[in-house]
Amino acid sequence: MPEAALCWWRWLWLSAAVVALDQLTKVIVLATFTRGEMLPLLPVFSLVLTFNPGAAFSFLAQETGWQRWFFLGLALGAAVLLSFMLRRGGSAWSNVGLALIIGGAIGNAIDRAWLGEVVDFLLVHYGGWYFPAFNVADSAITLGAGALIVDSILQHRAAAAESAAAQRK
Repeated sequence: MPEAALCWWRWLWLSAAVVALDQLTKVIVLATFTRGEMLPLLPVFSLVLTFNPGAAFSFLAQETGWQRWFFLGLALGAAVLLSFMLRRGGSAWSNVGLALIIGGAIGNAIDRAWLGEVVDFLLVHYGGWYFPAFNVADSAITLGAGALIVDSILQHRAAAAESAAAQRK
């Protein structure tokens, strides 16, 4: 099996773990909470059951329902595209980032397919300020994007160091 294909399979466990953890936490929250019910865990962190028919920060949440299929298709398309990128292989940072984003996209796509909206339940707040509720899949997507940014910085630094070394010769 070619090295790139091995890389593909080696990182799929992370995507699968994200999907499993995301769906498990959502099942627990759906079985435990009613819509809007809040459980403060820390002065700045609570659990609260909310549903988001839109995208991040409830973008397009007030639309008539077409956004369900649009965001479902977008998430699945992104997961397929990122899977092809993962299959090509890359650095560990890149592979972790892609795998996390794939898992997060699939986790939220499952919600859209079955419920028509995404289950959110993690709430960060301070005083009267509230960050929009989010979930494990959203966290994985954010961490994955962060890993891709780190990879980009490291690649840029390596290229700059290589260029500087070549100029000294």
